[in-house]
Amino acid sequence: MNEQPNTFDPASLASDYLGEAATLLAHDDPFPGGAVVPPIYQTSLFTFANYADMADTFAGRRKQPIYSRGDNPTVMEFEARVAALEGAEAARGFSSGMAAISATVLAFVGAGERMVAVRNCYGDAYRLFERLFPRLNIKVDYVDGSDPDAVAAAIPGAKLLYLESPTSMMFELQDLEHLTRLAKEQGIVTTIDNSWASPVFQKPITHGVDLVLHSASKYLSGHSDTVAGVVAGSAAHIKHINEQTYSQLGGKLSPFEGWLLLRGLRTLPLRLPHHMKSGLTIAERLKAHGKVERVNHPAYSNHPGKKTLAGYAGLFSFEVTEDVDIPAFVDALKLFRIGVSWGGHESLVVPAKASLEQTPGINSMARFGVSPRTIRFNVGLENVEDLWADIAQAFDKSKK
Repeated sequence: MNEQPNTFDPASLASDYLGEAATLLAHDDPFPGGAVVPPIYQTSLFTFANYADMADTFAGRRKQPIYSRGDNPTVMEFEARVAALEGAEAARGFSSGMAAISATVLAFVGAGERMVAVRNCYGDAYRLFERLFPRLNIKVDYVDGSDPDAVAAAIPGAKLLYLESPTSMMFELQDLEHLTRLAKEQGIVTTIDNSWASPVFQKPITHGVDLVLHSASKYLSGHSDTVAGVVAGSAAHIKHINEQTYSQLGGKLSPFEGWLLLRGLRTLPLRLPHHMKSGLTIAERLKAHGKVERVNHPAYSNHPGKKTLAGYAGLFSFEVTEDVDIPAFVDALKLFRIGVSWGGHESLVVPAKASLEQTPGINSMARFGVSPRTIRFNVGLENVEDLWADIAQAFDKSKK
């Protein structure tokens, strides 16, 4: 049975962040016509009253949307909310998290240059780095982000440091303040995928990170009805992304999805505490279960990177004993649906055993040694006792 320390103190978590985010996301100045929600500007282009307006806008002397692959008022409202949540000066929305990652990294790393990424990074980010970047003559070195000495040894000469805290599947933490200080000393741009914690539970910019990425499909949306991404940072960094990659790669966020994301953001401070409480309840019971060897959850970590977290998401993994029939366990679950992604209202399960068969040769889980006995849970908004009863009966049906 797992003997990890229990360092979870629910009374100390999240209250300040939640109150701040709740007011920011629930309160609006009136929109045109007195509307209480922003309108959807479902238009491809915006016209000008005269030649002078067009010329001044093109030259940057005047601010007006031109074309919805660039700026759209609905999307701009979403971008402004994310920037405010993250404590950033600006943000840029994208059609997916991968569009945001691609445009951000390629804006700062060019042919013949090198970047450093943490191990156990998101699987499709890893595929981008391994499949496309070699064709562009961009080298990516991977490092154990939980080890600051390993990071310090890897970053000299790199252009960008790519972080996830916690990491995908294994949920390893990084000491953001330490690592960003190391990077700044050498003029290296730092980016982080903050999808897991969201801006409610972690604000990386306040700890020195330059650019914060989100798969907005996850908690920012919260309803499993949107695929989107966003990056937030300084006005200068976002301007650089806009000029170098954003419009050229074309991964723009649509007005309707921008509106859906604004709707999702309204309830973010209400949803996350429920995900956290239910997730920790399930994690605690799994930690005590005889068929579980280890629970990978930041709540049980003693790493200094934990200090930047004001709360915990409902996504974590655990490793079962060898006598558990994993396919039988997964198939026996009724409330946990079998599917990728996370952050929505529904509970989901992803077994590493199946993921390890995906894209042979370009598979982050295989590259970084994730055990096939690892299972990931996204704990949704269902009643937690119903979820635990579902898990218990699945264990009963999965004995080899």
